[in-house]
Amino acid sequence: MKKPKSRNRLLGLLFFAVLSTVFIFDQSCRSQSEGREAKSPANQTAIGETRAPATQTAGGQSSVLVTTDLNLDFSKHKVTFIELGADRCIPCREMQPILKEIAQEYAGTVQVVFYDVWKDPRPARQYGIQLIPTQVFIDQGGKEIFRHVGYFAKEEILNMFKEKGLL
Repeated sequence: MKKPKSRNRLLGLLFFAVLSTVFIFDQSCRSQSEGREAKSPANQTAIGETRAPATQTAGGQSSVLVTTDLNLDFSKHKVTFIELGADRCIPCREMQPILKEIAQEYAGTVQVVFYDVWKDPRPARQYGIQLIPTQVFIDQGGKEIFRHVGYFAKEEILNMFKEKGLL
C-alpha cells in the first residue's frame, strides 16, 4: 500500500526544518564563541575572573586555569584535575563552583584545569572524550588515574581522591 504523497512531503519539510534549525544554531554558537575567544587574552582566563591566568592568585588562593595549552606540567601537583567542557554547557556551568572550591581548598596538591572544547576541540581529541563534561584525573607522572563523564559532585570527587590515596 502506497503512502500518500502529502504525508511524504510533510515529513520531508519537517526534516528540512529541523536540519536548518540545527545548522543556524550551530553557526550562531560558533560566531558567539569566536567573539568571546577574541576578547580573552591568549585564550586564558580564570573562571569567574577577568585577570590574567595563573595557578595562584595574589592572595595565595589557587584558581582554576582555563587554557588552550595542551602541554601541562603534571609534576608540580599530586593530581591534575582536568575538566573538559564548554562555558555554554549547563552541566559544565554547574561544575564551575566545584572546580573553584577544589582549586582553593587543595592548592598545592590539586591543579585544576578547564578546557573549553567547543572553542578548541584539540583537548577533546587528545583526551578522547565523546561527551561533556568529562573529568580526567592525572597523577604526577602524567598517567591517567580516573575518568568520569557528566556532573561530578564535590563529595564524590573527594571520596575518589581518598580512595586513590591522593588526599
